[in-house]
Amino acid sequence: MICHSDSHALSEPKRVHAFSLTSRIIASTLPIVVALLAAQAAGQSAIDQLNALRAKAGEARSSNNWQSNLDWSNRVKQLLNGSPNSLLTVARAETHLGNFDAAFHEIDQFVRMGQATDLLEASPDFAPLRTKEKFAAIASGMKANQTPISRASTAFLLSDPGLLTEDIDFDPVTKRFLITSIREKKIIWAKADGTTGEFARTPDNLPIFAIKIDLQRRMVWATEVALQNYSFAPKEEWGRSVILCFDLKDGRLLRRIEGPHGSALGDLTLTSSGDLIASDGQAGAIYRLRANGTAVERVDGGDFISPQTSAMHSDGKHLFVPDYLRGIGLLDLETKQVQWLPMEGRFALNGVDGLYFSAGKLIAVQNGTSPERVVIFTLDSTLTKISSETIIERSTETLGDPTHGVVIGTDFYYIANSGWDALDDHGTVKPDAKITPPRVMRIDLNAPSSPTH
Repeated sequence: MICHSDSHALSEPKRVHAFSLTSRIIASTLPIVVALLAAQAAGQSAIDQLNALRAKAGEARSSNNWQSNLDWSNRVKQLLNGSPNSLLTVARAETHLGNFDAAFHEIDQFVRMGQATDLLEASPDFAPLRTKEKFAAIASGMKANQTPISRASTAFLLSDPGLLTEDIDFDPVTKRFLITSIREKKIIWAKADGTTGEFARTPDNLPIFAIKIDLQRRMVWATEVALQNYSFAPKEEWGRSVILCFDLKDGRLLRRIEGPHGSALGDLTLTSSGDLIASDGQAGAIYRLRANGTAVERVDGGDFISPQTSAMHSDGKHLFVPDYLRGIGLLDLETKQVQWLPMEGRFALNGVDGLYFSAGKLIAVQNGTSPERVVIFTLDSTLTKISSETIIERSTETLGDPTHGVVIGTDFYYIANSGWDALDDHGTVKPDAKITPPRVMRIDLNAPSSPTH
């Protein structure tokens, strides 16, 4: 869970009277697209673009220039592919301008995407909307979006509540799961009956985040990361990432590769040829380590803000990359071009920590949505568009802060109640937090179920 925070999404989130709402949206989007294309052509990274746009939106908000704020907020919305929080920043500006129908248009999409927030009922920014007849339907929709859904069952519990579990993979030969522990800086093994043991410890006394098993070569890849501003590692180590390779049989360390300075290589996936793909959720980069390589190479063009655990496309040439803020992008590993899966005001594709591809479906663990959830996105025949979604779990007592998962045949296992929600912004346990054991959940992906929408 290494990501660029979306905490500023509502700190910054054009009216043409003669146009209908739809026409006005189309007219205002064109210059925004042109501006973003110009920024991309100038070689400006997505992170730089977002920071610049949010700064402008913030300046406009501070000076109560809501027309300018709306302009910049729409540009942020375009960059973030219409993510839920970007819709709310636009709605806030529209509300201040008295464009209530336009504000409700954005909020309707937010609710349609399965989201909920206290801001609409608590923030003074949205007070004028609460007196309108339409608001009751909004409140009802958000309440419905928070109702518990549980299609999974507990596979097993881990007895140690202090692990702070992050990533998981499975070895079908030994029938053992391998699970990383950030706080205890080790990899443990676990069986379906709940028995556990230690597989390997970090060689540099840094937290272990990602794990990926290369079954063909009987190796285990993992990363240790000294996350900036977190108490998990000494300050002098902050900004350091190391890629590790262990022998799957006995946990013996085989290789050790230093990551780029200042990187946070918190997520891994594996190509069919044995190349390792590592995501840097803080600097927005995607790296590849060739199967027999000694250094990583960057394989993206700066389109990502906070990439997380990616999933290989069935063609072996593309990668589904979940960006915590921008949604899911389809990256061409040779050309570095990215095609974004459209959210369409229907599907919240942001906030994905772990993403997995199986039989034309993307299974996503979303701890950056509200509410947090685990969901199946069914793709169309082109594998470039979402056709429907089915929620596996949300708003339950078992879910907590979910992180990652693994597909085993037709089953999907995922880490729930990881422990992240018990920590503050520096990795210290909150004074009032009650830490409970993490659990691994299981669902049969072929079990009959109707799409949520």
